[in-house]
Amino acid sequence: MPGFLFKKLHFKKILNHEQKKSAGQYSSSVSLSQNLEENLRVLREALGSSSDVIIRDMKISSDSNIDAAVVYIDGLVDRALLNHDILRPLMFNLQLIKDNLSHNHKSLIDYIKSSVLTVGQITVVQDIDRVIARVLTGHTAILTEGATRALLIDAKGWETRRIEEPKNELSIRGSKESFTETLRTNTALLRRKIRDPRLTFESLQIGERSKTDVSIAYVQGITPDNLIEEIKQRLQRIDTDIILDVSYLEQFIEDSPSSLFPTVGSSERPDVVAARILEGRAAILVDGSPMALTVPFLFIEGFQNPDDYYARPFFAALVRWVRLLGYLLSIYLPGIFVSLKTFHPELFPTQLLVSVAAAREGLPLPVVLEALLMLLLFEILREAGLRMPRSLGQAVSIVGALVIGQAAVSAGLVGAPMVIVIATTAIASFLVILFAEPGALYRFIMTLAGGLLGLFGIVLVSIEMLSHLASLRSLGVAYLSPVTPLNIRGLRDTFIRAPLWAMDSRPVSLDSPNTRRQSSGQMPRPPKSSSQQGDTQ
Repeated sequence: MPGFLFKKLHFKKILNHEQKKSAGQYSSSVSLSQNLEENLRVLREALGSSSDVIIRDMKISSDSNIDAAVVYIDGLVDRALLNHDILRPLMFNLQLIKDNLSHNHKSLIDYIKSSVLTVGQITVVQDIDRVIARVLTGHTAILTEGATRALLIDAKGWETRRIEEPKNELSIRGSKESFTETLRTNTALLRRKIRDPRLTFESLQIGERSKTDVSIAYVQGITPDNLIEEIKQRLQRIDTDIILDVSYLEQFIEDSPSSLFPTVGSSERPDVVAARILEGRAAILVDGSPMALTVPFLFIEGFQNPDDYYARPFFAALVRWVRLLGYLLSIYLPGIFVSLKTFHPELFPTQLLVSVAAAREGLPLPVVLEALLMLLLFEILREAGLRMPRSLGQAVSIVGALVIGQAAVSAGLVGAPMVIVIATTAIASFLVILFAEPGALYRFIMTLAGGLLGLFGIVLVSIEMLSHLASLRSLGVAYLSPVTPLNIRGLRDTFIRAPLWAMDSRPVSLDSPNTRRQSSGQMPRPPKSSSQQGDTQ
């Protein structure tokens, strides 16, 4: 579907959502009643007859005999915290002053909050819809007879995955921590990296049914205010039933939904996300997802690796060029081989041309179909290796590639040069994982163009790809920055990696209010040795 149709449908969906809100089709909040039974009846109707919804009726203190109820979802709360810090103080340790509190139910809620419960985060609410929403997220609600307010206690507690080593973004010398599926754990990991009081997390809920917690992370004074407002507007416009992962949000907030290249960054590493935030970007975290989105996202970020900033500058620059060369090989190598063999055999060296011609003698398929068939076989093996159990996936990928490739050559279905080309392409495609999906699609397109039009077709597709990349924006920032529009200072962290002391300013394209991140860009002088100090004296 063309890009303008995507944008038209997305705008129509946003407009319908705004019209519903303005017409009052969404239910407004309902205040709590002084009648406890009425409140519990509304809660039971809203939460249904699910067996994990627990409504614990009780009497607050043996002296006052005030009816109360504790509402929570079994499995979403910490039972030890619930029993020892909520239920026990309410039932046994409440010393009410009869003259002041026994008939004054309005102050009972405040008294319980300030003098009874021994938990950290307590919120007083008056709307029953907020009670329902918070209970479904793991909070514990306390309601009492005669009070039009309720207490919401953050007593969340469920089984979580511990912090493990990153699986997709491996690092040799860097941090070994990765995000988990728990939002609060992820925010704590970022807080450990950035111990700045201006680090801010703004929370909101997205999803009509899922009510997924989403948090926007940024540093005030470094991230532009207009960027934060744009992110909020795009997130608030999302009208969908469920959000399960950051990938859902990516498809809703990206600038060009029809583009093959991602315009929203993602990472599972807290150190990478922290570094991008301190450059002037913002991060988006979703409860239940072990990844974080970062915006704006630039094309050059796909070729950057955390190890680049831990290694020596010259070696880091060499490795970055290797990644760029490998990515170009993964896209162009099959198409160039097909075009040279079909339309431009004179460009082959004589001995190589004889070898290729001898290897292709008697093969039943044209070279372009042979290349497309081998590329399709590689994608099948790659997908099988990813989806199969880990104990079998790697063995199937290696054995399948070796056995099938050797058997195909022995059977006379494909030539040995084509197997070498596809194998080199496959290895090179894993150097830049972030652009693996658009690389796979352009690999097929380049091969088909080379088989139909030769090098001329590859040049046409390349011009289209470059013009498309130059037209992309990521939340208003040029996708190819700082190459186009050209910024000389920004080139220090693109095709090369300058020394850290030389990268004294934040990327100009991000338009950060605070452009300086070091006092100066001068190379630090080594300390004088004791012998040098003696000579000076």
